[in-house]
This record gives sequence, C-alpha cells and structure tokens, in this order.
Amino acid sequence: MRKAIFFCSIFVMSCLLASSQSSVITPKASYTSAVGIKFFPLAVSLKHFVSTNKALDLYAYFNEGTRITGLYEWHGTLSNEGNLKWYLGPGMHVQFYDYEHGGGTNVGVDGIVGLEYKLSKLPFAFSIDWQPSLEFSSKSTFAGGWGGIGGKFTF
Repeated sequence: MRKAIFFCSIFVMSCLLASSQSSVITPKASYTSAVGIKFFPLAVSLKHFVSTNKALDLYAYFNEGTRITGLYEWHGTLSNEGNLKWYLGPGMHVQFYDYEHGGGTNVGVDGIVGLEYKLSKLPFAFSIDWQPSLEFSSKSTFAGGWGGIGGKFTF
C-alpha cells in the first residue's frame, strides 16, 4: 500500500509540473472533458484537458480484478480541421487482483500512444491506442497487450 501511495504521489506531482510548462505544440482542444468506454479489456474512462494540448486520462479496467490507470497525455493534430489527433504519454496503475487470480495488489508504470477522431458536429470521439505497462511485484512483468478501441461522449 505504501508503494501505491508513493507512486500516485509522484504521478500527481509530475502532472502538475508538466502542466505548468509552456506549450510547444498548440492544437486547439475540440472539447474540455469526456467520459466513455474502452474495449480490450473493458474499461470506463474519464479524460480532461488541462491545457490546449495536454490531458489527464483516467481508466478503470475490469480484468482479473480492477485496475486503475492514470495517464498524462500530449496531443497533436494530424488534420487541418483538428478532428484527427495523435496522443502519447506516461502514467501509472494500481492493480487489485481478484481471488481467482491470486488476490493482492500491484503497482506499475504505463505508456500510451494512440489516435483519436472527434466528430465535428456531434459530441463523440473515437480512439485506438496501445498501452504497454511494466508491473512491479515479486518479479517485474512487462505487458504489451493492453490498449484498445474506445468511444467517448465529449463536453
């Protein structure tokens, strides 16, 4: 539990420090916040832009228990209209395994790289991404199979 609190504290402080830096790429955020779902594995997501090209993304996964992941993302545009964006960034997670998978709690670091398309006239965005992670437990485990396809309601 102490490790989880320590890593969460480091993540929050890093996000606050990074959001205070000046922006190099300045695509306009076409929305401020979004809630949605992501598939593989199933997750509920919450995203909030802290500046025009930086966002905090929170996922609650339901696979082998519950996994809470927080990510800090940089966004850039790929189209003149600004509807198609790339994003990438670091993050961390806490995994609470269910008893069928041995129980226990582990923490780890994550990365994300993806594409997002925001519909112009409707409050919806769709994304596809890859989210590799390294979990710290009795043995460190790399997982390259996280990621998926998501849909969000934007506001």
